[in-house]
Amino acid sequence: MSSSQCFENPPTLSSTCGAGTVQELAGLQTYITGPLDSKRAILLISDVFGFEAPNLRKLADKVAAAGYLVVVPDFFFGDPIVKFDDPQFDRDSWLKAHNMDKGYEDAKPVIAALKSKGVSDIGAAGFCWGGKVVVKLASSTDIQAAVLLHPSRVTDEDIDDVKIPISILGAEIDHGSPPEILKKFGEKLSVKSEFESFVKIFPGVAHGWTVRYDVEDESAVKSAEESHLDMLNWFTKHVK
Repeated sequence: MSSSQCFENPPTLSSTCGAGTVQELAGLQTYITGPLDSKRAILLISDVFGFEAPNLRKLADKVAAAGYLVVVPDFFFGDPIVKFDDPQFDRDSWLKAHNMDKGYEDAKPVIAALKSKGVSDIGAAGFCWGGKVVVKLASSTDIQAAVLLHPSRVTDEDIDDVKIPISILGAEIDHGSPPEILKKFGEKLSVKSEFESFVKIFPGVAHGWTVRYDVEDESAVKSAEESHLDMLNWFTKHVK
């Protein structure tokens, strides 16, 4: 359920953007922002463009301002997609080398490292590629809450395995995860009375709108910021 939309509107990557710093965490270069002594942490897992995307780091800083320690690891080990429209670029080979199952396995030590630093409650949010990783993390109680933003390749089985509060924020225009599929996920989740779930479809926006928006486009910024607020509110409620 990934589509060409996953590779549209690529950001201009910057290794120096954001108010935080890049440090090693669980063997991964990681953008870290927010109070280092916080007992509450948020793990943000990027789309295919990686952890140096300015809008993603800006969002990390925004979440950090609410009192969370926020970590954005480089799950692509210095190899994000930068020239997807280059005829020499083999998208399938890249996705095979950086598959979502590997991302899930690489995320587990990050969560363990946070807990070793005294963090007691963790939320995770994933964008596109990262959404699949986060829904797999949500199959255990290692994290306390999950948010999927225009997720890619999420299956019914993934949803069946969810065990923690989960929010799914989707785009009206999404070929890989169209509204009807996300609404079906919502119906499956709603029968699980042991935890809260939430599905919202944002009108008039396309896949990637939460982090790959044009900062000069007032309407795009407004829609992105609405999704950011929804995400933060979910964590405020469930990561205490």
